[in-house]
Amino acid sequence: MSMQENENKRPLRRREAQQILQALEAGVVPTMGIQHLLVGRQAEVEEVAATLARVAEGDSDFRVWVGDFGSGKSFMLHTIEQLALQINMAAATVDLTPTRRFHASDGKGVALYQEIMKRLQTRAAAPGEALGAMLDRWYDNVVQQKKDPAAFVYDGFNRCSSGGLRFELAAVVAAYMEAAAKGDALQKAQALRWMNGHMPTKTEAKRSIGVGEIITDDNWTDVLFNWSEFFRILGYSGLVVNFDECVNLYKLPRSMTREQNYERILNLYNETKGGRAPGLWINLAATRKTIFDERRGMASYGALKGRFGIAREGLSDLVDTTATVQLLKPLTPEEIYTLLEKIQTVFTTHYGLEKAAYSEEQIAQYMQAQLNRPGAAEFLTPRAVIKDFLQLLQLARQNPEVSTEELLTRRFGTLGRVEKDPDNLDDAEISIL
Repeated sequence: MSMQENENKRPLRRREAQQILQALEAGVVPTMGIQHLLVGRQAEVEEVAATLARVAEGDSDFRVWVGDFGSGKSFMLHTIEQLALQINMAAATVDLTPTRRFHASDGKGVALYQEIMKRLQTRAAAPGEALGAMLDRWYDNVVQQKKDPAAFVYDGFNRCSSGGLRFELAAVVAAYMEAAAKGDALQKAQALRWMNGHMPTKTEAKRSIGVGEIITDDNWTDVLFNWSEFFRILGYSGLVVNFDECVNLYKLPRSMTREQNYERILNLYNETKGGRAPGLWINLAATRKTIFDERRGMASYGALKGRFGIAREGLSDLVDTTATVQLLKPLTPEEIYTLLEKIQTVFTTHYGLEKAAYSEEQIAQYMQAQLNRPGAAEFLTPRAVIKDFLQLLQLARQNPEVSTEELLTRRFGTLGRVEKDPDNLDDAEISIL
């Protein structure tokens, strides 16, 4: 039985149900219990599990998840993250923003690295504290084996194949271990500052921890490659890093800036696909234009276009889960119906209700009413349907004197034309400085 099948058989916990509902009501992807919402992505999830198994054995990979607004890109990234945590990997999912991108000369590159380290988590360590917890746990194990932690660190990094700041990173980790041995909390904090990318100058780095280099816009990806290997030495299965909202690269107004970012993506692609970053899996989430637009998308950068291929409309309805570029199709109405059934189960679990408020027939009636709205074919998204359905569930729970039939009748009578979500600026060509 696969790990995903095992996880799916586990009963929904009330704490998971609470977190799922809180996230869905806010219109974002839950950070736990996501397996209880999986619908229509079985082939993709099976390939994700297989890829994670290969990465855990020392391979590396790179994938791009492509789809229009509401197609489930963020959902897939969080699914990958949760599956990675289940097999003892470290993982982080971050958003690209106007102030965080792959390449820059004004701190935006290292800001992306800082966010990765902030979001880094393991099965036992929450985001924001994972790196220190991983190093402390490893230090305790080494001490119990009566070995020299610093010597173990240098030996570990010497076995890493990645270049860049390998020796500097080894020195900082060794300094952290020495501080742990002395009980020097300040020295540990300084070392963590460096490792998390918050050491501002080489002068301060030299003075505080004896290392003359720092993590910068130019070298942060080298550090990422080193971490993926060193985490395996620490006893973890590897490292997964997911980059969401890559559309922010498409929005960059200057072609040279876009090309520099695309070149950095090419570097990540080459290192992972070439097997030179053992234990690392990089995932990007992007809209179709971000990938295939030959004027300002990644297809405008010849080397990436050659590696990613082009949009093949005649084959877009076929599934190839092994391709680097994964085209995510929107959920069908039938799949959204199944998702709503799952959400009602989450709702009843969280509130400890004896029975579900809406019958299967009423959920189908609700879906049909949504699909009959003018503009539904173009703009109706799972997020909008889910948030609306959650409101109906809350109304049924808090107004037991009103029948569900009446609630549905009232709601259907107020359903107007579906308009484009005001947050859907995915492909807007706006200036980002």
